[in-house]
Amino acid sequence: MDSCIVLIFGATGDLAKRKLIPALYSLVAGKKKEKIVFVGVAIDDVTIEKVLNQSRMFIPEIDETVWNDLVSNSYYHKLNFGDEEDFCALHSFVTTLEEKNQLSGNRLLFVASPPDFFCEITKNCASSGLIKKLSQHEAVWHRIIYEKPFGRDLHSAREINSCIAKSFYEEQIFRIDHYLTKEVVGNIALVRFTNSVFEPIWDRHHIEQVHIILNEKVCVEGRGAYYDRYGAIRDVVQNHMFELLSLIAMEPPQLLTGNFIRDERVAVLKNLEFVDGILGQYENYKNETDVDPNSNTETLASLLLHSNNDRWKGVPFYLKTGKCLHEKVTEIQIKFKTVECLLLEGCPVASNYLTINVYPKGTFSLSLNAKKPGKFIETTPIQMEFCHSCEFGPISSESYEVILVEAMRGEQSISVRFDEIEYAWRVADSIIASNLPVFQYKRGSKESQQVLEFEKKHGIKVR
Repeated sequence: MDSCIVLIFGATGDLAKRKLIPALYSLVAGKKKEKIVFVGVAIDDVTIEKVLNQSRMFIPEIDETVWNDLVSNSYYHKLNFGDEEDFCALHSFVTTLEEKNQLSGNRLLFVASPPDFFCEITKNCASSGLIKKLSQHEAVWHRIIYEKPFGRDLHSAREINSCIAKSFYEEQIFRIDHYLTKEVVGNIALVRFTNSVFEPIWDRHHIEQVHIILNEKVCVEGRGAYYDRYGAIRDVVQNHMFELLSLIAMEPPQLLTGNFIRDERVAVLKNLEFVDGILGQYENYKNETDVDPNSNTETLASLLLHSNNDRWKGVPFYLKTGKCLHEKVTEIQIKFKTVECLLLEGCPVASNYLTINVYPKGTFSLSLNAKKPGKFIETTPIQMEFCHSCEFGPISSESYEVILVEAMRGEQSISVRFDEIEYAWRVADSIIASNLPVFQYKRGSKESQQVLEFEKKHGIKVR
């Protein structure tokens, strides 16, 4: 990892407070000879001490020596995203810091702002020289990270990408979805493609259904202004859930690296088709701060999709997500077709499931049928489980720490390529254009009757 300046635009926001500054702390704790200088950037009139202190509660077991190291190499710069002169002043400030700290000139900028500002920030970064258009053959590097969502529909995504592509080379651009850097998610392709018990049966002849569930216990939690413009489909389905789906459904890549994986994820999304769905909104959502009192924004979605290729034709992909529910869980359930029952009694036997729990457990679990103790012909499902934390200890690298490290290394596999975003928006836009009615559900509910009826209608059997 090279020494560099890390700039966070939106340093006073929730993402910086909860994720990015804690990730920087971890980098400082683990660094060797390299030096990291942090510059927080926002429009607020605050100090760097206030910016950093808002994150202390999100960093477990703070080492004061490491914390003091972070503080002594951190700065704050007030800036208006729409003012080019402010960017020129920031560029001068950063150049001075590089000279003062004897840095090489490497710069990493994380844009933690709504996508409405992406193009404006990009243009001003380029015109001011803060982030220069540098090829990978240059002695120093300048890179820029854009946090999801990338636009709010296909049209806006294309506009943003066109603006960015004019200012920087593709290898400088990182459009990130932090779900792709989670340890268990990174294991999905590896488990599938390196185990002969799975790859030969990973198709419509052996798999009956695929379920992807991303439920949240929290409600909008003060993010009403943002969430009311986006809703569940734009906020998590178009990115997180489609990324998980594409990892499950993709064809074998030539290599399990970078663009080979991204090529196959694109092929999945290109053939993805929306079939049916229902949307929900939790009770009293309209009373949340900064939410339109007449809002029809969905906070829950249950969606049925098909992948129209030879491998998956006819297999339902069921996506379910919601806020303000009974518990937080992210899980993929792959339901295999039942075998022909050869028993005289005890038929039919239960389906086998491969369950990939991303949160809270971080496990891969395979259910098999075995003889029930003391019974000659009765079967019972048993679980064979791989527990990541049990085998390797706690997962130490948070996803945003991984993002920062890999971006510093120039590793593009963590970045979502634009054609992938484009095909994902095509599907998401088709869901939104269908104008599905929005029902009301109770806060903290485990399962609504509408969702159960939808699953029954399509023969979906979630575990």
